[in-house]
Amino acid sequence: MVNWMTVISNAASTASVAIIGAEYIQPILFPQMEPTAAIRIITLSAMVILYGINMAGIKMSARMLNVLMIIKISLIVLLIVAIVAAPEPVDAPAELTPLTTTDWLKAFWLCFVPVFFTYGGYQQTMNFGSDIPNAARTMPRAIFYGIAIILSLYLLVNFSYFKVLGFEGLKNSTTLAADVARVLLGDYAFNVVAVIMFLSVMAYVNASIMSNPRVYYAMAEDKVLPPVFKKINSKTQVQEFAVSVFVGFIVLTLFFSASFTQVLSYVMFFDSISLVTASAAIFILRHRAKKQGDPAGIYKMIGYPWMPALFIVVYTLVNISVLVSNPQASLIGFVLFLSGYPLYRILVKLIN
Repeated sequence: MVNWMTVISNAASTASVAIIGAEYIQPILFPQMEPTAAIRIITLSAMVILYGINMAGIKMSARMLNVLMIIKISLIVLLIVAIVAAPEPVDAPAELTPLTTTDWLKAFWLCFVPVFFTYGGYQQTMNFGSDIPNAARTMPRAIFYGIAIILSLYLLVNFSYFKVLGFEGLKNSTTLAADVARVLLGDYAFNVVAVIMFLSVMAYVNASIMSNPRVYYAMAEDKVLPPVFKKINSKTQVQEFAVSVFVGFIVLTLFFSASFTQVLSYVMFFDSISLVTASAAIFILRHRAKKQGDPAGIYKMIGYPWMPALFIVVYTLVNISVLVSNPQASLIGFVLFLSGYPLYRILVKLIN
């Protein structure tokens, strides 16, 4: 189901992030055009450009990723500086309505939907395992330090947004970083930051295009996808067919919806239920391994079985919150989730 999530949901997730980037640059490129149409044009154009870069070779796409990541981190650091330089928010504090216990719990778990989407992606690191020396030692460290840095930066930058814009500004803005720049430095800064934010968002999109086709390759090796997904261009080292299929799914998502909120609910329900079932498989695999006497080299995690159990409970609650807030998106996500199993069986039978 993680494979099925990679095939379907990761493309939709990448599309939703591209929509965020387009929302920043849309007022600059197409100020007079209807926003939905403009966002669709921008996202599709960006996909074409990134597709061309990735097809040119893995070295080219890696260089592009490094440049975009430097831009992204530099912008985040600049926005964090606003904590010190910013004036007080212009809006008066809103009068808050007391929440009941039920409302409080519902709101608390609903907030996990965008938060988990924001921090998601750590699982993508496993796609590069075969390319990293001493992966068993290097990758856990990379994930730990990477998440720690991202957690610190994101919390600081969100505090910066709040300090500059206030709750009312946060509620009414779809271009937070650019709006912070406008408050501090004027309209010119808004345009500059909007462009930089668009480029930084494209860093994620580019990383996604690089990493996800590698899962297609592994699936083809396990004979759950056709052999064509294993084909690699000998000159560029690019999985041309796999990259084309993944970008095709992204484009398909963008044609159906240019709304970040719509795509988010569908993606998070699909992702959550897939990760829950995949995590539950750990208990089955560990039980089988124990019966075999724990074969040499088996991976063991600290905190088992409580850590995966906690992971499953939290993601299940995220699923429930999406179901309560958006039943239609949940229904679509659940149907797509279930469709993965018969499709898997059909492909295995045809290929083998």
